Amino acid sequence: MAKSRAHSLAAPPPKPWPLWPETTGKNLIMTSAIITQAGSHLEIVSFHLAEQEFCIDIMAIREIRGWAPVTPMPHTPPYVLGLINLRGAVIPVIDMACRLGMKMTEPSERSAIIVTDIAGKLVGLLVEQVSDMMTIKSEDLQPPPEIIPEAQRAFCRGIVALEKTMVCFLNLDTVIADELAQAA
Repeated sequence: MAKSRAHSLAAPPPKPWPLWPETTGKNLIMTSAIITQAGSHLEIVSFHLAEQEFCIDIMAIREIRGWAPVTPMPHTPPYVLGLINLRGAVIPVIDMACRLGMKMTEPSERSAIIVTDIAGKLVGLLVEQVSDMMTIKSEDLQPPPEIIPEAQRAFCRGIVALEKTMVCFLNLDTVIADELAQAA
């Protein structure tokens, strides 16, 4: 069957997005458009903070970069490490462990900055190590236990019980967006 002339002049179809981040030097680039939530499933990225496992929704992630030194800013909370230049955009980097009340992260070769888009603002999240990208069923996300005080429960969207560990699904809107509102 012959192709029509109009079809043959059309631009080639776009290449499909990879299902896993592309490696570009030290940086892993992940576009939030790569994977979408599929009905009753969530795509998450898990990472380590102070020997605990946490995760966030992949739709909030713009890219994952290797650790790079930051430019400190005076008069900021201890968990605001400083600023980085991301292709011309100046973005703050937050030590997620410190923000969650744990000891500060000592950056290493395994450390990563997860660049997120929260309430329309780019924010880098320093984590000890990115662990995995996985799909979970929405029903596998259990509410945080009620014994945890309300202020701390607001940081946790839910708990994911995996075979070998429990993972706290962070609510970035609460963890970070409150800080962005105060900065505005």
